[in-house]
Amino acid sequence: MYTNDFDYYRADSVDEALDLLGDHDGAELVAGAHGLLPRMKTGDESPPALVDIGQLSGLDAIEELDDENGISVGALATHAEISESEIVREHAAALADAASELGDPPVRNGGTIGGNLAHGDPRSDPPAALLALEGTLEVRGSNGERTIDATDCFEGPFETAVADDEIVTAVRISTDNDAVSGYHKRRDPLSGYAMVGVSVWLRTDDETIEAARVAVTGATTTPTRLSAVEDELEGSAVSEETITTAAAESGTALDADAFVSDVQASAEYREHLLTIDTERALYELLDVGQ
Repeated sequence: MYTNDFDYYRADSVDEALDLLGDHDGAELVAGAHGLLPRMKTGDESPPALVDIGQLSGLDAIEELDDENGISVGALATHAEISESEIVREHAAALADAASELGDPPVRNGGTIGGNLAHGDPRSDPPAALLALEGTLEVRGSNGERTIDATDCFEGPFETAVADDEIVTAVRISTDNDAVSGYHKRRDPLSGYAMVGVSVWLRTDDETIEAARVAVTGATTTPTRLSAVEDELEGSAVSEETITTAAAESGTALDADAFVSDVQASAEYREHLLTIDTERALYELLDVGQ
């Protein structure tokens, strides 16, 4: 398949990229382009112009923040760089896990975290991790800079709170040395996307779960937090019974039409799988039997 004709521009700075977006109505940003170009080839998207920001310097750094308890991941950091980063592994393991599970080696080595999150593919892995970690997106547009909370970012399939005239510059995640996090994926055997992806963040005192955040991608039309699971976990004992009871709540707070139904699996089956994969994600983080 071939894309429709489009104009191509390469920006040398964030300011130039913003100017190009303003000058060309309907233009789209590209860096790794592993999300946008396939949709252009199928005709799902047909922007009249592409603005390439893949060569911008300074937007790929992964670093600990000196003035606060957190880390910053530059928007142009690739999934491979994130999965291999000791900083991310130590402070935000769920994001490193999700990055390592995404796509195949060419996608992981070329695709970028900023583009992935702004693209809003509901089958992608990083959104669930960002939701569980309560990360934020730092964006810059014609009206200046602003921060988007992960919980406000994903609005629908391929729809996010990042405006057409904005550029994601970094992802920020607060750190908690007493917490653990991870990501569990059930891979679609045909596409490699998440049929069900569950990310979990937990803080415990070894005996009790003090705080919990759980999010899903792939199974639902929009990446989302599983509030009913979180409510069941918080304040409960670290035990197999808690895991089983909490996982059974995975679909409770979701609307009936929240689950994806396609040729791979019905909505009912995905809801069933979500219970199983939420349980597995919890077992992978909690030191209990099995």
